[in-house]
Amino acid sequence: MPGKATSESDSTAVMSYPPIVCEQPDDVQSVIPLPGYRLAVRFFDGTSGLIEMRAMIESREAGVFEALRDPATFNAVRIDLGAVSWPNGADLAPDAMHAALAAHGEWRLA
Repeated sequence: MPGKATSESDSTAVMSYPPIVCEQPDDVQSVIPLPGYRLAVRFFDGTSGLIEMRAMIESREAGVFEALRDPATFNAVRIDLGAVSWPNGADLAPDAMHAALAAHGEWRLA
């Protein structure tokens, strides 16, 4: 007796999670790359200012930030979970950035 082909629907449960939304006061709201390895940053609480990264990026100990010497890579800056980051894994600590910008309006990384 030939077997009967049957079709079963996929019973795999689909899990849906809401997206992670970072809107805490010290989460980065916007980042704009500027010439000279600088960033204009704004936080959700309104704190804003300039990040000066030239000294760090051009240093011999740049590490993961060395890749940012390429302008296209530097300009690929984005916000990831409330922090400034790049596709190569480089990122900046939002708490330290927020404190420096709140106190001085700029953060110079060496």
